[in-house]
This record gives sequence, structure tokens and C-alpha cells, in this order.
Amino acid sequence: MPVANYNEYCKMLDSAYQNKFAYPAINVTSTSTANAALKAFSEMKCDGIIQVSTGGGKFASGQAVGSMSLGAISIAQHIHLMAAKMDVMIALHTDHCRPDEVEKFMIPLIVETEKRRSIGLPNLFNSHMFDGSELPLKENIEKSKELLIRCAKCEIILEVETGVVGGEEDGHNTESVGKEKLYTTPEEMVEVARALRPIGKFMYAATFGNVHGVYKPGNVKLKPEILKKGQEAVVSAFGPNARHWLVFHGGSGSELSEIHETLDYGVVKMNIDTDTQYAYTRSTADYMLKNYDQVLKIDGEVGSKKFYDPRAWMKVAENNMSARIVQAVKDLKSEGRSIKK
Repeated sequence: MPVANYNEYCKMLDSAYQNKFAYPAINVTSTSTANAALKAFSEMKCDGIIQVSTGGGKFASGQAVGSMSLGAISIAQHIHLMAAKMDVMIALHTDHCRPDEVEKFMIPLIVETEKRRSIGLPNLFNSHMFDGSELPLKENIEKSKELLIRCAKCEIILEVETGVVGGEEDGHNTESVGKEKLYTTPEEMVEVARALRPIGKFMYAATFGNVHGVYKPGNVKLKPEILKKGQEAVVSAFGPNARHWLVFHGGSGSELSEIHETLDYGVVKMNIDTDTQYAYTRSTADYMLKNYDQVLKIDGEVGSKKFYDPRAWMKVAENNMSARIVQAVKDLKSEGRSIKK
């Protein structure tokens, strides 16, 4: 099936909200990691979201080019081609774009979609994230409104964030922010709804103590009830149809019970990056250590091409990453969930 169109994507998100499950949104940096995500979604017969960050896009473009937007375009084009061979629906998203990256990342991608639409081609990406959490709330909302106006014209969903996800992601560290910023307030959730609902469709990464990076289970102190209170405030202000499509960032190390609780409050998308990075690298390290004499030309020997051929160990890495995504699908209760069923 091709990458989802706007109406299909909205249907995916509505289905997740109504049925209390979430889509794993898998960060990828290459055709190899993208293929791992596609394989997992196909195996689990579930729709899914694949996303590219600014750093992931830059890496994908190669060290000789180093363009975050061109790299993202390259990965997206690959996924468009491969998704057409899959039996599930795939949506394409871009992750954390901060204010100083908008002009060199998000805008070129929106322009690319505008060009495609002008000649009858589908959107390149289904949604983009603007992370204005470092800005004062009023400025964050104003910039979000500006971007959503442009996105809505092209049937692109915008993801926004208020509050700050702690830890480090893609080279951006937020450990120095005050703890109060780790928790979005009900008032903020109401203001976002008031400002953005009249313009177009959006997702909302409200923060409730979530932290980017790797932590042992139990070390991340989440407060999912913040999402519940925020949604209740939105309903009180605008009615039941105004509830947000919520996004869960920084889920590594979270208790499964807490993850499941967020699904009750409207989380429809959960970003998965740290755990899949480790799965890919862990299996690569294991392969190299077990096949040391074959992958290296040592002590005058010639090694074994069938072992040091990158395709050999990358297949192992892809399979292990796919297995981790399969676990995420099960954890988020999205197994077998496809709008095409």
C-alpha cells in the first residue's frame, strides 16, 4: 500500500484514540533502519509511523553533503517506494524541529510537498513536528499557528509541544531546565486547543515528566494524570470533540502500566528511538565479537568476505531492530491494527 494520504492518516489517529492504542513512531536514519521498521509493521499487520529527525536527516545525506532536509527527502522517497509493497499503512513524520532549524529543515520539506502537489503527486510527509518548547508559551503558540496555517493548506498535520522533555535527544540537552517545565499544565493544553483547533489538524506532545535517553525501569517518574487533567480542562472549555491527539516522547525506561495509562488519556503516538538504536548496535557488536577472526584481516590472514560484507551484519542488525519494534507494537496494543482491515 502507498504511504497514507491525509484522510487515511486522520483515520489512523482517530482509530488509535477511540480504541485506546498508540502507533510506535520509529526514528530512522538510513534505508537500513527504515527497512527494519517496515518489516516489523508488516509482520505485526499493523499500521505505523516512521519519522526522521534533523540529525537523522543530516546523517542520511552523507558527510559530503550534510543537509538535514535533503537527507529526510531521500529517506522519505525510499519509504514511499517500499511502503507500496507492504500490506499495511505507513505514515511519514519529522521529529523535533526547533525554532532555529525551521528554515533549514521543516520549510524545505513543506516546499517539497507543495511542489509535489502542484503536479499531482502525494505529500512527501504526512506530518511535521515543531518543537517550540524552549520559547515562552505565547511565542511558541504564535509560531505554531504560523506553521499550522501553511501545513493545513497542504493537508499536513503539525505536531507541537509545550513543556520540555528532559534528557538528551539528537545532541540537544535539556537537563538544565527547571523541573516545573517537565510538566505541561491544563491551562497550556486549553490555550493550545484555543489557538490551533480553528486552523487545522494537529498532534500535541504534552509533557508529564518524560525524559529522553536510556534509564532503568522505574527511574523515570511519570505523572500520566497530568494528561487526564489537561484533557478534562479542554473538554470543559470546548466540548468532548476538542480532546487532543497526544504524543508520548521519551518513553525509554517507563513502566508498562504507566504507558498503558496514557493510552486511556488520548496518547495515539509514542516515539521510539533510543531502544531501537541500542537494538541495532547491540546485535552488530555481538556479530563482530563472535566473528572476530572472519571480519578482520589479522595475523597475516585474509578474513572472510561473507562475514565482513556489510550486508551480512546489517541484516542481523535490521532483524534485531525489527524485533524491538515488534515488542513496542505489542506494548502499545497496536498489533493487528490497520485501517485497511
